[in-house]
Amino acid sequence: MKVSELRQKSKDDLGTLLLELSRERFNLRMQKSTGQLSKPTEIKRVRRDIARLQTVLNEKAGV
Repeated sequence: MKVSELRQKSKDDLGTLLLELSRERFNLRMQKSTGQLSKPTEIKRVRRDIARLQTVLNEKAGV
Protein backbone atom coordinates (compact mmCIF):
# COMPACT_ATOMS: atom_id res chain seq x y z
CA MET A 1 0.00 0.00 0.00
CA LYS A 2 1.47 3.30 -1.07
CA VAL A 3 1.25 6.55 0.85
CA SER A 4 0.08 8.42 -2.25
CA GLU A 5 -2.91 6.07 -2.48
CA LEU A 6 -3.73 6.63 1.19
CA ARG A 7 -3.58 10.41 0.90
CA GLN A 8 -6.29 10.34 -1.76
CA LYS A 9 -8.79 8.57 0.51
CA SER A 10 -11.17 10.23 2.95
CA LYS A 11 -10.87 10.03 6.73
CA ASP A 12 -13.79 7.59 6.91
CA ASP A 13 -12.17 5.27 4.37
CA LEU A 14 -8.89 5.43 6.26
CA GLY A 15 -10.64 4.62 9.55
CA THR A 16 -12.31 1.60 7.99
CA LEU A 17 -9.02 0.45 6.52
CA LEU A 18 -7.32 0.86 9.90
CA LEU A 19 -9.94 -1.35 11.52
CA GLU A 20 -9.47 -4.03 8.85
CA LEU A 21 -5.69 -3.98 9.25
CA SER A 22 -5.98 -4.19 13.03
CA ARG A 23 -8.17 -7.27 12.70
CA GLU A 24 -5.73 -8.79 10.23
CA ARG A 25 -2.84 -8.15 12.63
CA PHE A 26 -4.79 -9.83 15.44
CA ASN A 27 -5.52 -12.87 13.25
CA LEU A 28 -1.86 -13.14 12.24
CA ARG A 29 -0.78 -12.97 15.88
CA MET A 30 -3.20 -15.79 16.74
CA GLN A 31 -1.88 -17.87 13.85
CA LYS A 32 1.67 -17.28 15.05
CA SER A 33 0.85 -18.34 18.59
CA THR A 34 -0.79 -21.57 17.43
CA GLY A 35 1.99 -22.35 14.97
CA GLN A 36 -0.19 -22.01 11.87
CA LEU A 37 1.47 -18.92 10.38
CA SER A 38 2.99 -19.81 7.01
CA LYS A 39 4.39 -16.36 6.11
CA PRO A 40 5.97 -14.59 9.09
CA THR A 41 6.72 -11.53 6.95
CA GLU A 42 2.99 -10.78 6.75
CA ILE A 43 3.06 -9.50 10.34
CA LYS A 44 5.79 -7.03 9.43
CA ARG A 45 3.90 -5.87 6.33
CA VAL A 46 0.68 -5.28 8.26
CA ARG A 47 2.47 -3.42 11.05
CA ARG A 48 4.09 -1.09 8.53
CA ASP A 49 0.81 -0.54 6.69
CA ILE A 50 -0.84 0.41 10.00
CA ALA A 51 1.99 2.85 10.73
CA ARG A 52 1.63 4.44 7.28
CA LEU A 53 -2.10 4.73 7.74
CA GLN A 54 -1.78 6.36 11.15
CA THR A 55 0.76 8.81 9.76
CA VAL A 56 -1.62 9.87 7.00
CA LEU A 57 -4.49 10.17 9.50
CA ASN A 58 -2.34 12.42 11.70
CA GLU A 59 -1.44 14.55 8.68
CA LYS A 60 -5.12 14.95 7.81
CA ALA A 61 -5.99 15.82 11.42
CA GLY A 62 -3.45 18.65 11.34
CA VAL A 63 -4.94 20.22 8.22
